[in-house]
Amino acid sequence: MQLGFDAMPRRLIKVTPSRLSTWVDCPRRFRMAYLDRPTPPRGGAWAHSTLGAVVHNALRAFFDLPVAKRTPEAAVALVGQHWSDEGFAGPTQAAEYRTRAAGWVADYVAENDVSMDPVGLERWVSAPVGTIVAEGRVDRIDERDGEVVIIDYKTGRSALTTDDARSSQALALYVLAARRTLRRPCTRVELHHLPTGTVAAWEHTEESLTRHRTRAEEAAEEFHLATDTLNAGGDPDVLFPAQVGRQCSWCDFRRSCQEGQAAGPAMESWAMLAPLG
Repeated sequence: MQLGFDAMPRRLIKVTPSRLSTWVDCPRRFRMAYLDRPTPPRGGAWAHSTLGAVVHNALRAFFDLPVAKRTPEAAVALVGQHWSDEGFAGPTQAAEYRTRAAGWVADYVAENDVSMDPVGLERWVSAPVGTIVAEGRVDRIDERDGEVVIIDYKTGRSALTTDDARSSQALALYVLAARRTLRRPCTRVELHHLPTGTVAAWEHTEESLTRHRTRAEEAAEEFHLATDTLNAGGDPDVLFPAQVGRQCSWCDFRRSCQEGQAAGPAMESWAMLAPLG
């Protein structure tokens, strides 16, 4: 008996945490970021994103150093090497936050055990799970007692909580992908908030991972169907409507979205920095 097309296995949908969160936040921004060609022009750099990237890059380079050279002084020097003024109000503000970032990183390496080599730094992980292929780049993966731990650095304005770690779909998908990629057990996720020196952690169960996976599968099916319908000639504004809200003030595609512009004034590129003090 010959199988019909309905019996053929479905193609898995590749997803990253960024794609999923963009779709949920605003389908129009998803279309502009991932489907429109040429891609609409993006806005300029954001100071808080620059700050976060510098800290991430400095810590990656730090753990690439031999253990004997992993000192707070080395961490401060790496912040300087990776620094950028993009998005800041000017050189004075940039210099103030450069000093702050150097202090965060120096305190972090002084107060934590940095003698162990991570299993992965900026490691790409990918695995089929259910109807999707979950993939993405993890800031750091440690090994503890035969299991791997997913670590995500954060530099935002506020300290993070256990609920933040528990509810993070990105971290849950990284767990699922890391298990397959590294072939090791993995349940623990950690958010390392450098400004406060705190760690928010969560131990996932199979049930909690399944809940995250199911939500990811539902969102992936939605944007996959919308994309297929668009390719078949569907109306882009109907399939990918603008989700208007406060986020329109800092959307990278604001200049190409009339609804977003009407939602409120544009935010200054340094407005989401934590206040100095």
